[in-house]
Amino acid sequence: MTGRTPHDDPTPARLLARFAARTRDDGLPAELREKTSGHLLDLLGNSLAALSHQPAAAVAELAHEWGGAPVATVIGSPTRLPAPSAALVNGTLAHSLDFDDTHLPSVLHPSASVLPAALATAEAAEAPGAALLAAAACGIETTCRLGMAQYDEALGNSVFFDRGLHATAICGTIGAAVASAMLRGLDDDGICAAIGIAASMGSGIIEANRTGGTVKRVHCGWAAHAGVVAADMARVGLTGPPTVLEGRFGFFRAFCGDRFDTAAVTAALTADLGQRWETQRLFLKPYPCNHFTHAGVDAAMRLRRRGIHPDRIRALTLGAPAPVLRTIAEPAAEKARPRSGYHAAFSGPYTVAAGLLAPPGGAPDSGLGVFHADFTDTAAADPARLALAARVTCVADEECTAAFPHQFPAVLTAELDDGTTATERVMVNRGSPQDPLEAHELTTKFLANAQHAVAPEAARALTDEVWQIDGSPDTTGLTRALSAVAHGT
Repeated sequence: MTGRTPHDDPTPARLLARFAARTRDDGLPAELREKTSGHLLDLLGNSLAALSHQPAAAVAELAHEWGGAPVATVIGSPTRLPAPSAALVNGTLAHSLDFDDTHLPSVLHPSASVLPAALATAEAAEAPGAALLAAAACGIETTCRLGMAQYDEALGNSVFFDRGLHATAICGTIGAAVASAMLRGLDDDGICAAIGIAASMGSGIIEANRTGGTVKRVHCGWAAHAGVVAADMARVGLTGPPTVLEGRFGFFRAFCGDRFDTAAVTAALTADLGQRWETQRLFLKPYPCNHFTHAGVDAAMRLRRRGIHPDRIRALTLGAPAPVLRTIAEPAAEKARPRSGYHAAFSGPYTVAAGLLAPPGGAPDSGLGVFHADFTDTAAADPARLALAARVTCVADEECTAAFPHQFPAVLTAELDDGTTATERVMVNRGSPQDPLEAHELTTKFLANAQHAVAPEAARALTDEVWQIDGSPDTTGLTRALSAVAHGT
């Protein structure tokens, strides 16, 4: 008899917890520190751009109404809140514009849950910048591996999504708990307990994508909130089952039913853990519109850079992966004349028109091309854009379909007034690991996002704080910059 119990077995939750504790102790690899800093800057810019949007403003008002110990910063506000409340508000801001990063093929938005939890906990715990980055990277890694554990290659989709579950929310809760537990200094048993607790807290259904409602915007905020709470519960001694992920009544069985294979899930969660990082596979969005439309925008801007003026175009054919057509092409009449700026962001014809009409050197407000000004209600009603959008026919393209969902490619063919055609094929998304946004482009995107919410000098100070966070003794400089309020206040 060794006295060994089943709870000592290296379950996926235990292995993830040991990986997180080891990474905190050994430090994050240099290339991941810079990449995670870039993800942080991107998230903060997206959040600042969302300050005036509902439901983030409503959630912020509610969290301030709750009150509590002022230990963590709310983005864009001089008032601090309890760490779970700050994470709730900041996570809602981060996901409000659908401009946050994406992991493929799981189609998760991991940073919007994990980073707000990590920021709030790092501030409350007075953790150094390097610890913030390590926790954020491990939380994102955990989130992405949970998503990949239920990606079905044959289905070409996540089992979570196929069952109506928002994978970002339910997986992001556990990732947020890992990040927060690391920053609270918990050992691997404590981190494992936080995983076990968080698995009871994650939730999110995507019916709002079909029939409306603003609740989806809160999913990442609630995941961040729950992750902070789970880590705090583990810190004061609550425990969770170490078999919480693969067990008979665990996470995957509960959410995925019979479409669950223990061996495959375990491999997805733990294979090459710490050596191969799913975090390296995040896509950052250059344009504030549905990700399926991005390659079409790039193709349109390439045509424009070739000197093809929109006035010369008689007709346009946008080829895309067959599964995305229901999102960006149907119903055709509505996509050609979107009802609002929000609907325009999900229209293949409209976004192609916006790309063709963008200045060849990039949009004035971003330098990246299509940006927020293209998705106002006024822009969506612009006769020039609508005239171009009416010339676009969307079709399934075989090569694009084969690449999906590892990329969201497009091929755009323009029929010109002299009878010739011009084609641009974009098989790799801008902002993907294969064509990443460089540090200066991320800074440009951040400044463009922040310009309507924060004074220019405050925005520039914030970029400096983020790019230098790895060497900071704590997050004081960063959080002070985050509390900068709108122009004139």
